[in-house]
Amino acid sequence: MSTSFERFQKRKLISSYFSVVLSIGLVLFLLGILGLLVLNTKKLADHFKEQITISVFLKDNAKEVEVDQLQKSLAMAEYTKKATYVSKEQAAEQHSEEIGENFLDFLGYNPLKNSIDVQLKADYVSTEKIAEIAEEISSRDYIEEVSYDKPLITLLNDNVKKISFWILVASGVFTFIAVLLINSSIRLSIYSKRFIIKTMQMVGATKTFIRRPFIWTNIKLGVLGAVIALIALGFVIYYVDINFPELNLFQDPTILVFLFASVFFLGVLISFISTFFATQRFLNLRTDDLYY
Repeated sequence: MSTSFERFQKRKLISSYFSVVLSIGLVLFLLGILGLLVLNTKKLADHFKEQITISVFLKDNAKEVEVDQLQKSLAMAEYTKKATYVSKEQAAEQHSEEIGENFLDFLGYNPLKNSIDVQLKADYVSTEKIAEIAEEISSRDYIEEVSYDKPLITLLNDNVKKISFWILVASGVFTFIAVLLINSSIRLSIYSKRFIIKTMQMVGATKTFIRRPFIWTNIKLGVLGAVIALIALGFVIYYVDINFPELNLFQDPTILVFLFASVFFLGVLISFISTFFATQRFLNLRTDDLYY
């Protein structure tokens, strides 16, 4: 009979530990995903900004040497990520693919211009800086027009600011929720042992002596939950890096080390603080209050 009861108690204890580890692991994993997003917000914003292109249209009488010099000077400019020459024939082919028919057969001639597409570095994607760049490029007499989507640039910059702000807000809120969830799991685990805590106190054990095994046990559970979260987070980062290599998640290992260390430390810290205050609460309760 006693053996069956001991087995039941052991299964109950394992189940309790499992639920705590699972809760900690899941919450820390989600927190890690959010942390990854926060730490890479600028990189994501820069990625979208660098898709903005300035099209420099050339006059038909532009000399080949002038075009070559212009392309080289644009490619070497501090604001340029990439400069690509697009002939009127290439432009016509691309346009025909987009509209699904060959418009040259209808018009009988190619109205498009030779151009150079300039992809800007993210730091220069603002309406003011692009206007200055466009004005500087337009000063050459063989330039027909410098074209870019000004409303799109304004919209992009506004949205980047808004998204960055709300990501920070969401991070703060979710961190608070994460602490509450982990704290609740640990408190429930300790609640089931409240009579043991009070019994130890009644036989003369000090509060520090009583707290110590609970704190160490839950720190170990926190470490285990953090390890599980980090393994899952590692798989997610690897998957994202394979499918979206342009984000270059492994370009700066310091960010990933900081993220992993933060998740691990947070798991240990929350486990320690939650256990300390949960045990303290039951230590301060009267025996009669343990039944409520």
